[in-house]
Amino acid sequence: MPPSPDLRYPIGQPTLPASPLSAPERATFIQQIAELPVQLNTVAREIGGVRLLEPYRPGGWTGRQVIHHLADSHINSYTRFRLALTEERPTVRPYDEHAWAELPDIEATPITVSLTLLEALHIRWTVLLHHLTEAQWQHTFYHPGNDRDYTLDQALALYAWHGQHHLAHLTGLRDQNA
Repeated sequence: MPPSPDLRYPIGQPTLPASPLSAPERATFIQQIAELPVQLNTVAREIGGVRLLEPYRPGGWTGRQVIHHLADSHINSYTRFRLALTEERPTVRPYDEHAWAELPDIEATPITVSLTLLEALHIRWTVLLHHLTEAQWQHTFYHPGNDRDYTLDQALALYAWHGQHHLAHLTGLRDQNA
């Protein structure tokens, strides 16, 4: 996907598949989820500690907030997958990601904690994803904040995009004034 001139959406808006994904499409998205922690570690090192306190765009989150947000968001996504696999069309709980990004632990916790958490979480998540049956990919959850159902295929595509979206924010921060 070509870069977007909109710094808020540097890789563009997400596109959800309308029909079941093919096995190669799933494999690509799973690979993106699997590789994200290493990519985040690399770009965080390249940015450096002090620069992670800068926003990736005017009015945007700092690099530190982006990294902690990814851990928060992907924990929620992993849980949503597990709920969809064990309950009939569960309603998932939305959360205020902007309020979470302002909580005191964001400033007090080293980013290495969230990077380590993401590494372990993504290992568990990708193991789960590799073991889903064709029928399980069509399990759904209902998101009341978006007033819609998501299949696990759609959630996979969305969270692969989500990781790349925030990785692009961080690479943009890295490249500012470089």
